[in-house]
Amino acid sequence: MRILKTILLAGAVSFMGMTLASAADVKIGFVVKQPEEPWFQDEWKFADIAAKEKGFTLVKIGAEDGEKVQAALDNLGAQGAQGVIICTPDVKLGPGIVAKAAANDLKLMTVDDRLVNADGSAMEDVVHMGISATKIGEETGKAISDEVKKRGWDWKEVGAIRVSYDQLPTAVDRIEGALTFMKSAGLVEANIFDAPQAKTDTEAALNASTVVLNKNPDVKYWVAVGLNDEAVLGAVRATESVGIASANVIAVGIGGSDSAINEFKKPEPTGFFGSIIISPKRHGYETALNMFDWIANGNEPEKLTLTAGQLALRDNYQEVRKELGIE
Repeated sequence: MRILKTILLAGAVSFMGMTLASAADVKIGFVVKQPEEPWFQDEWKFADIAAKEKGFTLVKIGAEDGEKVQAALDNLGAQGAQGVIICTPDVKLGPGIVAKAAANDLKLMTVDDRLVNADGSAMEDVVHMGISATKIGEETGKAISDEVKKRGWDWKEVGAIRVSYDQLPTAVDRIEGALTFMKSAGLVEANIFDAPQAKTDTEAALNASTVVLNKNPDVKYWVAVGLNDEAVLGAVRATESVGIASANVIAVGIGGSDSAINEFKKPEPTGFFGSIIISPKRHGYETALNMFDWIANGNEPEKLTLTAGQLALRDNYQEVRKELGIE
C-alpha cells in the first residue's frame, strides 16, 4: 500500500510539473494595427495581466499593413508560438491571414475588426471577439437625440456630419446605427452630410468636416457621428474653426480615448458632448485567457462574442471608466 501511495504521489507531482511546464511553454502572439493608440495599448496591458496570471508568454507585435501582418505571423511561427490574436489593418486580408496562420500552425482569433472573405462576407469560422457596432452606433444616436430634445432644437434645423470611413465595415455599422436612431427621432434625411476621411484620425476628420460646413453655412445646429472619438473630435475642431458656437454642436464619439478624456477636462464644455466607452479589458484579458485555454486544454472559444459600450459624459466619465475596469 505504501509503495502504491508513493507511486500515486510521484505521478501527481509529475503531472503538476507537466502542467506548469506546459503553461510556461505556451506562447501567444497579440498583433494590433495601430500599436501607438491608447485602445491597443490597453488591450496589450490587460493581455499581459492574463499572461502573468496563467504563466504563458505574450508576444506583442504592431503590424500597420498587410506586409507586416504576414511577417508577424511568420515571426510567431518561427518563435514556436501556438496561437495568435489579431486586429488586422485591413479586414479584406482575411483569406491571407487564415492561410498564413495555418501555415505557421497558429490557432487564430481576431479581435475588434472581423475578417471578411473575398466577397465581403464575414469569415464566420474564425473565432472573433468584437464590438456590437450597430448597437454602439444606436447608443451614440440615442445620446445625441436625447440632448437635442433636452436643448429644444427643431430637427429641421439640425445638420448631421457623417464622418465616414466606409472601407471599414465596423465604421459603416456604427455610423448607420447612429443615423438610423436619429432619423427615427426626427433627423431629416436631406440634412445628413457625408464627410469621408482619408484616414481614421482627427486631422483627416477635421479636413473632411470643414468642407461640409463651408458648403452649408445656413445650417443652425450641428451634430456629428463617426467611427471613433478622433473622427468626432475632428468635426468639433472644424465647427470651431468656422466660428460655430459650441452650444450649437452635439458630437458623441466612440472609444473613451485619451483625446476624449482631455476634452472632458477642458475648463469650458466644447461641442464634444460624450463618448461611448468600450472597455479594452475584455478584448485584451478575455481573448488572451480564451486563447490560452484553447491551446492548453483544447477548449475552442465561441465563434462570435460581441461586447457593448457605456455613455460617458463630462461629469461622469471617471465613474464609467472605473465600472469598466479602465481605472
